[in-house]
Amino acid sequence: MDRTVYFADKSVVFTTELPAGECVAVASADAEAITRAKILKILETSNCVAVLSADPDAAFAAFAAEFTPVEAAGGVVVNERGEWLMIYRSGRWDLPKGHVEPGEGCDACAVREIAEETGVRAAVVRPLCDTLHAYYFSRTARWELKRTHWFLLRTSAFDRLRPQREEGIQRVAWCTPAEVARNLHGAFPTIRCVAAAME
Repeated sequence: MDRTVYFADKSVVFTTELPAGECVAVASADAEAITRAKILKILETSNCVAVLSADPDAAFAAFAAEFTPVEAAGGVVVNERGEWLMIYRSGRWDLPKGHVEPGEGCDACAVREIAEETGVRAAVVRPLCDTLHAYYFSRTARWELKRTHWFLLRTSAFDRLRPQREEGIQRVAWCTPAEVARNLHGAFPTIRCVAAAME
């Protein structure tokens, strides 16, 4: 199974065949080729790296071993008018999400994080997809690989929207389908993956 790890707007794809588009190919038979340092060096000048392997899962597992794993959950909340709940943070539109707490299920985490970040109470309908996002976290001085479990949620409540400012959220809004389409243009690729899973 192909796996994609996003580094902000750039991606690393673990696959058996070179994907369409401009990806730098790296063969995973070369153990040095798939280290985090080597991949980050390639991403300095390229937006995509394709790690080609007969066993993409094994190649991904070797790469992931260089990161601290983090579990998160969030979702697309849809109201009775078909609008999506979106947040605006750090100059981009996003979807509410956050870290899974010890002993907490992913669906419960999504419900809790959405309420904390937006003030909206919603119920999980079904899982959508998982995304992988790698980043350096300066507070802990470590590289983390975050797997976010995304859900479709519904609400009929019209709670007052409350952006969680301590999390850097500047705005919370109900967005029409046209607004969602516009907002997705500047969103992170992981958010566009979630939107694709909604179709």
